[in-house]
Amino acid sequence: MKIVPIGMKAANEYVAAHHRHHKPVRGCKFCVSVENENGECCGVAICGRPVSRYLDNGTTLEINRLCTNGTRNVCSMLYGACIRAAKALGYKKVITYTLASETGASLKASNFISEGEAGGTIWTGERRRDNGVPAEKKVRWVCNIG
Repeated sequence: MKIVPIGMKAANEYVAAHHRHHKPVRGCKFCVSVENENGECCGVAICGRPVSRYLDNGTTLEINRLCTNGTRNVCSMLYGACIRAAKALGYKKVITYTLASETGASLKASNFISEGEAGGTIWTGERRRDNGVPAEKKVRWVCNIG
């Protein structure tokens, strides 16, 4: 398996087809994917600005989507590629979120540290968006790289 670049449109198509609970993103900084020896895409990661305006300081990158077809070690490969790219681009911190019911095993294996629960169970802004995400607490994970 190898890391290869992928465009946002193709990454979003993969997310739409395979992600358990998230829809495609509207924008990003960069995307990466993992291909197997047959050239088949086994997973994608989409990285962009932090969704929380309080964390959007110019030196923090958020992995907004990570989606795989279940192939072993693909999550860890994608997290590692995102961290290496973020470091090369001058970012100091990479963050991402999981649902509270998810273990975060690949994040732990990729040197992310849990910062604990973050946010509420639903969108609480004025527009009250229902984006299809389960109404469950989230956990923020951080990897300090700078």
